[in-house]
Amino acid sequence: MLNFLWPIFISVSFIYAFLTGNIDKVNNSIFESTKSAVELSINLIGTMCFWNGIMEIATKTSIIDKLTKGLQPLITFLFPEIEKENRVNKEISLNIIANILGLGNAATPTGLKVMKSLQNENKNKEKISNSMIMFIVINTASLQLIPTTVIAIRSSMASSNPTKILIPVWIATVCAAATAVIITKIFTKRSS
Repeated sequence: MLNFLWPIFISVSFIYAFLTGNIDKVNNSIFESTKSAVELSINLIGTMCFWNGIMEIATKTSIIDKLTKGLQPLITFLFPEIEKENRVNKEISLNIIANILGLGNAATPTGLKVMKSLQNENKNKEKISNSMIMFIVINTASLQLIPTTVIAIRSSMASSNPTKILIPVWIATVCAAATAVIITKIFTKRSS
């Protein structure tokens, strides 16, 4: 659907700009936005490299094992189908920790690993398991305590207080995650 809508939006925008004599403004905005995108990407690289490095170090130490043990009651509640000593628990923990730290780019590879592992354990390969559904929901809701990427963007845009968004982010992500988990639990129980 979007493959159909975006070309229409772009075409209508160019036609409107041409008819109103603003085609030069469109050209200028194209070059300005590409310049801004490159500058923003360069500003974010440092933050991403730092936190990805921290996550890589954490996976090589016993910290993840300790955090996995700490998260075990939550993981057991969210994923009752997964055995307690399963290696998927560690992968899920790593993904949850990356999301809590606001590291979506570090959470993505671990999320793909988790889904692959959950699919390997899925008895019916043609149908998504309840654990896979819950994982997608939790990953999408993305409970965040430190929204690293948003803080880095605000900082790169010369915000006077880039961390001012912490409390609203906490409220929004806790509400989204809690609502998502409750609804998923209700629907997965009905379908079982």
